[in-house]
Amino acid sequence: MLTGVAFWVLAVVAVAAGVAVFVVDSMARATYALALSFIAVGVQILLLEQGYLGLITILMMVMEMAVMAIYMVMFMGMNPALMPMDMTHGKKTAIGASVGAFVLLASGALLIPWPQRRGAVPEDLTRALGLEIMGEKMLVMAVLGPVMVATIVAGVVLAAHRSRYDRFGDDLRRRPADDPQPGGVGR
Repeated sequence: MLTGVAFWVLAVVAVAAGVAVFVVDSMARATYALALSFIAVGVQILLLEQGYLGLITILMMVMEMAVMAIYMVMFMGMNPALMPMDMTHGKKTAIGASVGAFVLLASGALLIPWPQRRGAVPEDLTRALGLEIMGEKMLVMAVLGPVMVATIVAGVVLAAHRSRYDRFGDDLRRRPADDPQPGGVGR
């Protein structure tokens, strides 16, 4: 019973946060609302005893929203949390398409006869799900994950204009810093 109540509370949170994405007046707040919606959905998946998918959904979406917020601050040149915005272009078309898609999907979910379960539930559901999704490519993906993270970190390091090594040289304890580019916080 507690799981059912938690599931429906999370459903309300997910939908309310999804609506908030289009109601709030800043891109940062919309980003955080979208992250909250995805977290609620990820926890719902965890409640359905799909640990792998639930955890991946939460981790992937939180990281995506964090990267989105960082890029907003980097490329917009101001604090996006304080800047009002309004999505006025194509609002009626978007609402019509959204309502139509919802009606189509809801009617499909309610009117189509669902198949009956065949066979027994696998002993290790997470492993079986991973094999169904990834097939025999699981090892490749396990190796690619750290390689992709290393690529992102290397790209950020190479894109940085200066670092602590530019200011301190090889001896990071040297004071004061010999900064070839003066300025910055507190100077």
